[in-house]
Amino acid sequence: MNKNILEIKKINKNFHHKNGLIEIFKNVTLNVKKGDLVALVGPSGSGKSTLLNMISLIDSPTSGKIIFNNRDMKNLNEENKNNIRRKNISMIFQNNNLLTDFTALENVLMPLTIREEEIKLSQKKAEKILASFNLKNRQNHYPDELSGGEQQRVAIARALISETDLILADEPTGNLDYKTSQEIFSYFLKLKKLNKTIIFATHNRDLASKADYKLSILNGNIKRTNA
Repeated sequence: MNKNILEIKKINKNFHHKNGLIEIFKNVTLNVKKGDLVALVGPSGSGKSTLLNMISLIDSPTSGKIIFNNRDMKNLNEENKNNIRRKNISMIFQNNNLLTDFTALENVLMPLTIREEEIKLSQKKAEKILASFNLKNRQNHYPDELSGGEQQRVAIARALISETDLILADEPTGNLDYKTSQEIFSYFLKLKKLNKTIIFATHNRDLASKADYKLSILNGNIKRTNA
């Protein structure tokens, strides 16, 4: 049985710029197993967000293959990509991407609403998960009524409620203080215990050192190192 949730095979990623061709990745190959907690590190502009976007099917490699759950992601139409994202991949962003006109509860409900799941059961599920994030008394507040840490916890709750196999996080603690960053990371550890796979891009050396291992991006290459 294949324990890899993600296989990246000889991918290249290029961008055409007015000053010439920009090579982001050069013939990169790597595997990520189910239940891995992975820190994606590298200098600004090295390609961390680009890699996450390709894994999440928002972007595509110039060449090479990305295999997710034993399925080749190449040549999928937009409908298939959307279905995979809805059911199997969750994204957490640095700026949390909460919908400003919706309450914390409504934001967390959104993935289940999109999947047209039964509303009463979905609401109970959302209320339970917000309570587990110590946000029970904030569920009817709008994003601008929440602190930065509370907003990020809502964003993670929204990612969790989907019960996806893979969680991708792009600088999830970049705008947060030390204490809140540690709290956010503790939720990643809980996800790992549920055998979820988490790949998080970070500049925070302390958090990166707590991952199972690091994927270091430099000059178009990715090197796996112990955390």
